Amino acid sequence: MQNNYVHGYTELETTRLNDQASTLSSILHHDSIFPEGAKVLEAGCGIGAQTVILGEKNPGIRLISIDISDEYLRMAKRRCKEAGVNNVEFMQADILNLPFEKDSFDHIFICFVLEHLPNPHKVLLKLKTLLKTGGSLTAIEGDHGSAFYFPRSEYAQMTIDCLVELQAKKGGDALIGRRLYPLFQKTGFSDIRVSPRFIYADTSLPEMVDGFTKKTFIAMVEGIKEEAISHQLIDQETWEKGISELKETALDTGTFCYTFFKAVGYKL
Repeated sequence: MQNNYVHGYTELETTRLNDQASTLSSILHHDSIFPEGAKVLEAGCGIGAQTVILGEKNPGIRLISIDISDEYLRMAKRRCKEAGVNNVEFMQADILNLPFEKDSFDHIFICFVLEHLPNPHKVLLKLKTLLKTGGSLTAIEGDHGSAFYFPRSEYAQMTIDCLVELQAKKGGDALIGRRLYPLFQKTGFSDIRVSPRFIYADTSLPEMVDGFTKKTFIAMVEGIKEEAISHQLIDQETWEKGISELKETALDTGTFCYTFFKAVGYKL
């Protein structure tokens, strides 16, 4: 999956992922609770931003977190150690070729991973085989088509569209949030529940403006500048104008809205 990761494996991206996780923790994870003693797989842990949250909220579970990136696994281990989270076992593995027996896990958690995969349905099918009967799979994804902001800007929208198109060129889907329910249906999960997790930021909510508008969303768009230009999706001048106008959404007169989607389904 490394070549499909549109945001790149950089220090700036690591910072963005940390900012994103801390800002969104209460919105995305207030209900990320698993039963005491459960064996849980985190499929694609990245730098461990979500791992720490899961471990802290569920100290009584056995959490196995896998990722394909050796470098990100080292970061994840360090983050958990610094946070005092000690119920996690890390493994390097490809999500398409996991070294586990069928019916190995009580629950599976996957966050911000399906959007980067060329065939998320295939991955969900493989993960489902690892679940015990009665077990659940939880997936969290964003949807860049849900970004609404003021002031409206054609140029700002062009920079966001570059991210969507570039991710599509790599085989992913930056609009996957709206697809979670049909994907879970197609995979054969039962009792599927999808809940939108709405983000709203204006300067009366300075923590959201800083943590989400600036450090999560705009930083994410800015991170694909070189690739967007090299793929001739946009020219330098238009890009600079678009980013400048996108940043106006974080000023006193600006607002920014975005929706994440959290899906839970069961294997019966």
